[in-house]
Amino acid sequence: MAPMFVHEHLMQAVYFAPRGKKRLVFLGMNLQERYLSPEDKLIGFLGDAGAGKSLLIRGMFPGLELTNDDDGINLRPLPLLDDADRGHFRSRTYHLDVRFESAFTQPWIIADAIKKAINKGRRVVVEHFDLVYPFLGMNAEVLIGVGEEVIVTRPTVFGPEPQSIAEIVFDSIKYRRMAHSAEDLTAMILEEMGLTKPQVHSDIKHGFVLEFPDKPDIDLDLVEYRVRQLIQADLPICFSDEEHIRVGEIQYPCTGPRIHIKRTSEITGFHLLKEFRFDPVQKLYTIAGVVGEDVALTRSVDLVAARTPV
Repeated sequence: MAPMFVHEHLMQAVYFAPRGKKRLVFLGMNLQERYLSPEDKLIGFLGDAGAGKSLLIRGMFPGLELTNDDDGINLRPLPLLDDADRGHFRSRTYHLDVRFESAFTQPWIIADAIKKAINKGRRVVVEHFDLVYPFLGMNAEVLIGVGEEVIVTRPTVFGPEPQSIAEIVFDSIKYRRMAHSAEDLTAMILEEMGLTKPQVHSDIKHGFVLEFPDKPDIDLDLVEYRVRQLIQADLPICFSDEEHIRVGEIQYPCTGPRIHIKRTSEITGFHLLKEFRFDPVQKLYTIAGVVGEDVALTRSVDLVAARTPV
């Protein structure tokens, strides 16, 4: 467990939201060690569907039974509500997705069950916490927002409010989806040019980094041109399975198949840095790309995050 002073003085911690299941789960494990206390009873998650909240939760709370997940598994009746009705809480930690559960249960009933569980010393992990917050009368002890970045904060009576974190992550997720899609398009073009698929990825603000053990002998201007052709072709991008996406008629391997825009034309401002940069620590050559109309590429490249292999 992290030292208690980390918990007491945490204002806000920000991490890049990585692509791929393994990296999201690994980040969740790190967040649990750094920022959670055994005494925390109410943990709130914020972010759009498909942002990776469930994977972070799996990393932070190993063994926790999720009430619904990306595989379409939905537990009915909801264990938290069932136990609250019985007045007997059988689990130490409960999970619920308020957006999903609101289709079946009034928010004030959900809030009442959360408070009953907390009063009995149980922990409740709540996805889409902003939707139930107005009925709770209390903030979460830890708020975690998932968009382009993962934001971790311990609110006080002065905030932040869940809605303020939700607004940030809901607005920024579009850059993460664009960057992931542009990254896969770039990898597709590189493979067409004879390179093997990059196995190592890193993250930068509004962009991506591909890393290679040897310096590729390719024309980056041509790579950018070819990727822009795919963008302009307005091809559909969709989830194929847990390890692939489909771009037009092509099925392509992807470690984060749910974090994409719907069509290639939704990628705006795509650029590649027109040079290979060598990382002397990792001994790798890097290619950087960014998305978004207002992004300064040279600034973004300076923001390369920790390089954790996918």
